[in-house]
Formats: sequence, structure tokens, C-alpha cells
Amino acid sequence: MTLNLFESEERRRSAQYAPLAARMRPRVIDEYIGQTHLLDADKPLRKALERDQLHSVIFWGPPGVGKTSLARLVAGYTGAEFITLSAVQSGVKEIREVSQRARANSQSGRKTIVFVDEVHRFNKSQQDAFLPYVEEGAFVFIGATTENPSFELNNALLSRARVYPLKPLTIDDLTALLQRALSDAENGLGQTSWSYDADLLRMIAEAANGDARQALNILETMSDLADPGEQGGILSRELLASVMQVSLKRFDKGGDAFYDQISALHKSVRGSNPDGALYWFARMLNGGCDPLYVARRVVRMASEDIGNADPRGLDLALSAWDVQERLGSPEGELAIAQAIVYLACAPKSNAVYSAFNAAMKLAAESPDYPVPVHLRNAPTKLMKEMGYGKEYRYAHDEPGAYAAGETYLPEELDGLRLYHPVERGLESKVKEKLEYLRSLDEAYQNRS
Repeated sequence: MTLNLFESEERRRSAQYAPLAARMRPRVIDEYIGQTHLLDADKPLRKALERDQLHSVIFWGPPGVGKTSLARLVAGYTGAEFITLSAVQSGVKEIREVSQRARANSQSGRKTIVFVDEVHRFNKSQQDAFLPYVEEGAFVFIGATTENPSFELNNALLSRARVYPLKPLTIDDLTALLQRALSDAENGLGQTSWSYDADLLRMIAEAANGDARQALNILETMSDLADPGEQGGILSRELLASVMQVSLKRFDKGGDAFYDQISALHKSVRGSNPDGALYWFARMLNGGCDPLYVARRVVRMASEDIGNADPRGLDLALSAWDVQERLGSPEGELAIAQAIVYLACAPKSNAVYSAFNAAMKLAAESPDYPVPVHLRNAPTKLMKEMGYGKEYRYAHDEPGAYAAGETYLPEELDGLRLYHPVERGLESKVKEKLEYLRSLDEAYQNRS
């Protein structure tokens, strides 16, 4: 199905003076950037639109990912009248007026979509006033929020709307959007011929941090300052740095590179140097890095470099991520710093990381060996008759809850060892236990 949104001549003229982000709103689904988990051909929202089975929804996601644009596309897809309400300015009176208008549309055979941006700002009386009209189907309700709706909306309203989470736009998503804006002569900046370095658009996309509106605002400001002449305009890294009012090194991967800094942070933690780890963390924050990005990488460090030598490291890293999401700056950044210092000082082991990589390599390169018969599930009589699970020994019924001599690998891989614990931290105890269990296996096999 193809969507066409028809605009009046007056609207098109006024759009010429709108910000670039508004002019570049998608007019058809195929122009919409990102959210493929909702809009690919076989995804639920796309199917609902194509079948004209629109239902009340809540779009939940960070700023600039296309919540309002998607709501407008949905209205255009269905031919519904699109009415917007402000969660801050609209009261019970406005909600009733909109509902009366929706009922009039319904009598003439036309659907109505009522869109509420920042729906998390709806107070209890607003939500209660909204609920009867949603229940009776007077209109289709679409809410947009950056906050978790399960915390901000009452259960009655939430139960009558399907929540669709929208994801931050990727660097590739934003780069494609910026390229379209530079080439679109009708709505974008394509009336001018622009020249720019190959990496510039990706730098803008990185600076926008998943926000399409911010990316287009940066590009528009740069185009205004570029002052294009007869030969066209030049968009440069220096101009980007000027617009963002920060040092160019924040974006320049060829110089004091962003990824070099995260590498230095990771290696400082791995090298048990809390001072270096804190320094590089501070450098990244000072350069404008999203603390959530560092929080995700710190979780990786806890699994990759500390592992079972101190499993508490992973808990602390996840807690720091959670604090950053819940409280933001500066409390979240301090929690991340605490996790970084803990991991840097913790005993180190990459044994699980190495074992997992080895297991994945083995699974990819070796034949698909069958599951040993004694380990197979036997939910049917036929399977039991075939011997599935017959010789399996239930570990809890064995001395010490360990079935000495039992095998858990395909016969072709008997004796394989992937996990080799180190003699540091808690993993030294893990190593002692595994060695003890192997001695029990050997004693069992000798008796057999």
C-alpha cells in the first residue's frame, strides 16, 4: 500500500518557511527512517495499517525518533482526521470538544485520530475524562511519550492502548536522512549544490545521538552559516565544530578519536588502573559522550574482563546503567564512575569470555552432533520406548548432588574442555570445585 498525503497550496507555501526538521517529515511510509521492527512488511503495526484495523496506541521512545511523524503517517494511511491535543494545555473541556467532533466524523463515516504528545503529562482528571471516549471507540487514541507509560498512565487507559516502543535511530539511519535532506530540492536543501567530506554526515549523526530532529537542526544551521555562492556551499568539519561550540576533536575519529578513548578506558580497566580509567571516562564526558553509551560498555567489561573472578562486578555495572537511566546527570555519571573503579580494582578473568568464543566457533565449524539419548526429553510414550532419557541420572539424587561419571556432551566431543578458570578471585574457588568434580569422574570411571 502506498500513502499519499495531499496538502493545500497554502500549506505547501507555509511549509517553505518551516524548519528543516518539519519540512523533512516523511509523507509516505517508505520515507520513514528507522523502526523497522514495527514497519517492515511482516510486522504488527504495518499489518494493522494495511488491513485498516487501526487501534489505540502509545508510541514510547526517546526524543527525535519519529513518534509524531509516525502518528501523522498513520492518520494519512487511514484517511482519518488528525487532531492534536496538548497534554499540558488541554483540560477536560477540550477533551469533550474533541470527542464531540469525533462523533460527528463517525456519523459521516470518517475516522478520527486524537494525538496527544507528551501523554505522560496527562494528569489523573485528564486521563479519566479521556477514558470513556477511548472505550466506546469514538476516536483512535495515539499517545507519544519519552517516559515509561507503565509508570505514567493509569492501568485503565494503558489497558486500552497497545504500547509500541520506538528505538533510537542508528548512525546509518541518520546519515541516510541527512543525505536525503541535502538532495531533496522540494522540501530539503537540494536547491543548493553542497560539497562536504565523506565522513561529515556521520559526524553530524553521531553528534545527534539518535535524534533525527537534532541532526536536521545541526545541518540546517550549518547550511545557514555556509553562505552558498554561485558554485554552491561547503560544509566542513570546522563549521560543524563551530555550530556545536565544542572542540573538533569530539567528532574527529582521525584525531583524538572517540573510539580510541573508549578503547583506552576499557584497557585501563583491564589493566587494573582506576586512575587511567577515570581519566578517560572524564575525557569522554567532557567531549559530549552519552553516559549511557559508556554504561553499556562497562557492562561488557564486567563480563569480558572480570567474569567469575568477581561476579558482583556485573551487578554493579548493571546498577550503574540503571541509575543513569533513572536519575540522569550527575548522579548517574557518579554511579558509572563507581562501577568503573570497582571493575578496575577487581580480580580479572576472561575465562568465560574465551570459553564462550570457543564454544561459538566450535558450534559453527563442527557437524551438528545429535543430543545423546540419555539427555533427550521424553514427553511421549513413543519417545520413552525409544529410550529417550532412560539412563539419565538425576543429579539431586546422587551423593553431593553430583552424578559422577555422567556425560553431557556428544560422544564425538567427549572430554572437551572449553572453560578454564583462572586462579584469581572467586574463580579460584570455581577452579578448585571443578577439579574436585573431575576427580570424582575419574574415580567413577576407574570403578567401572
